[in-house]
Amino acid sequence: MKKSIMSLAAVVAMSSFGFAGGDVAVIPVVVEEVDNSSFYLGLGLAAVSTRDAEVSMDFFNDKSGQGRLGNIAFQAGYNYNEYIAVEGRYSTTISNEDSVEMSGWSLFVKPQYPVTEAFNIYALLGFGGVTMDAVNESAVDVDDSGFQWGLGASYDFTENVSVFFDYTSLASNMDGIYVNGALEADADAFTLGVTYTF
Repeated sequence: MKKSIMSLAAVVAMSSFGFAGGDVAVIPVVVEEVDNSSFYLGLGLAAVSTRDAEVSMDFFNDKSGQGRLGNIAFQAGYNYNEYIAVEGRYSTTISNEDSVEMSGWSLFVKPQYPVTEAFNIYALLGFGGVTMDAVNESAVDVDDSGFQWGLGASYDFTENVSVFFDYTSLASNMDGIYVNGALEADADAFTLGVTYTF
């Protein structure tokens, strides 16, 4: 009942403007569209584990059937908005344990979520290729491509500069010849780097 009376009162009040000949000013509201799209470039250092697919990953111990590498990683991407981006990466070995070196490329769709104004979390979903070659006459020959994925986080120090850390699964059961005659190889990377947004 109370709502009916309030509604009736509102209708009467509004109609009295028309009968009284009063001027009612309509003020247009301008909504400014915010463009969150941007290009970015990045550079990182990656700790990479290449190994026989039957061997578990261990970055901290020397393990038979695993090579621990240091790679440099380059990235270029485009943020469509604050929630989705596309990104390309290229990585190549700059240090190794005298058995394997690796290079790889990746194309990712990057769903991302801004936890705060400066801190973001993201996933990497895509496709890429990995090449593993012998060092010091070890029997390694892997050159294959497939699904890749990763998880990471970034922190914006300024409007343009941010630091990121992520894990990526670069190869899973890829065909080829690895150390000790293995016929399938895996590769994973932990990357720490910096990006510049234009």
